[in-house]
Amino acid sequence: MISSEIQQFEKYYALLTEYLVTYSMQIVGAIFILLVGLWVAKKLAEVVANLMTRHNIDITLTNFVSNVVKVLLIIMVIIIALGKIGISVTPFVAAIGAASLGAGLALQGMLSNYGAGLAIIATRPFVVGDTIEVKGVSGQVKVIELGHTVLINEEKVEITIPNKHIVGEILHNSFNYSLVKGEIDIAYSASSDTAINLIENVLANHELVAKQPNAQIGIERFADSGVTISYRYWVPTTKIIETKLAINGGVYKAINDANIEIPFPQRIVTLNKNN
Repeated sequence: MISSEIQQFEKYYALLTEYLVTYSMQIVGAIFILLVGLWVAKKLAEVVANLMTRHNIDITLTNFVSNVVKVLLIIMVIIIALGKIGISVTPFVAAIGAASLGAGLALQGMLSNYGAGLAIIATRPFVVGDTIEVKGVSGQVKVIELGHTVLINEEKVEITIPNKHIVGEILHNSFNYSLVKGEIDIAYSASSDTAINLIENVLANHELVAKQPNAQIGIERFADSGVTISYRYWVPTTKIIETKLAINGGVYKAINDANIEIPFPQRIVTLNKNN
């Protein structure tokens, strides 16, 4: 039993010794090719990243392209190194192809998100800081990843949207700002011009109200109890609630301080007394 194991060990040792003697220079060459190839892959990836950064290409796309270049070069170097020492890479290539097909089918949803992410980064329908609305969800873009996009709304809630649900959909982009609407009623006997000027001053003096686009103020409708003054303005998306509350309070105070009557719903009923 022991002698057979010794013979088997001697057989493997002889085969290994013969292999090292036969392919010693090839092994050294393969190691050299591998080391040089890894260095070249790293440097070339850095060159690609620097070139894309210099042309102001999105950082996510830059990292993705540079990493793909690096991985492809490393795979090529490994194949060359294995061939150098006499190892056939054909079975490995076939196995990698089969594994890639299986992984692609299993990760179809994830890959579609990555493809959509590349489309977003390449076409740039929106960038970080823009305010978008898609499929009934809105918010300011916080992060754009290959697989998903993260929005943050006025309530400081982060919303993660898979990129495949963005590409191909109707997209509303208001860039850094969101539109806020408000209205207040004044009596028919009051001066609408005075009320509009007061509201203009309130909006102009608030630091978060955008100067461009300009705020819009005017008569919205003629209601049963008074004239409805409507005002629309733009504010940073993450500051909607606090700005709206402050503006509404300022408008109410300005109208009251000017002694402009704010009517309340009422109905006049006339009774005819029959004799």
